Amino acid sequence: MAAPPPEVIAAALLHDAPELAPASPDVYQALTTRYGPEIARIIAALQAEHQALDRPHPPIRVDDQPVLLASTADKIVALTSLLRRARATGNVTGFFARRPVLCALLPHFRAFQHAAQPRVPTSMSAHLDAVLARLEQVTTGIHTASTR
Repeated sequence: MAAPPPEVIAAALLHDAPELAPASPDVYQALTTRYGPEIARIIAALQAEHQALDRPHPPIRVDDQPVLLASTADKIVALTSLLRRARATGNVTGFFARRPVLCALLPHFRAFQHAAQPRVPTSMSAHLDAVLARLEQVTTGIHTASTR
């Protein structure tokens, strides 16, 4: 697979902008004006995906390639960062035991990885698989939140 379009890279880098921007201006209008409608669209889709994680049975969408690539990259970066932070505490299991909601989402992330696998570059799928395998290993036996 060729390198992702620049819009996907920009959206992946800017995807937290709506959470970090001041509440008053329309952040999506600002993103559209500054970076174009495709970047704003991808960011809006990623925000919707993040918000859906707070509900039971969040949907897994793999039909929008730019969003799928940005979402996969986001999961790789976020979950790798969490593992790094957990190792830095010296108590990886304790770190994740204090995050039962995150632990409860691991099956969703695994289902996402399986659904995305044939649609993303092999290296991305393998990287997400590896980080999920490590998370599953270190969280085995941790009681997860049954409700979100």
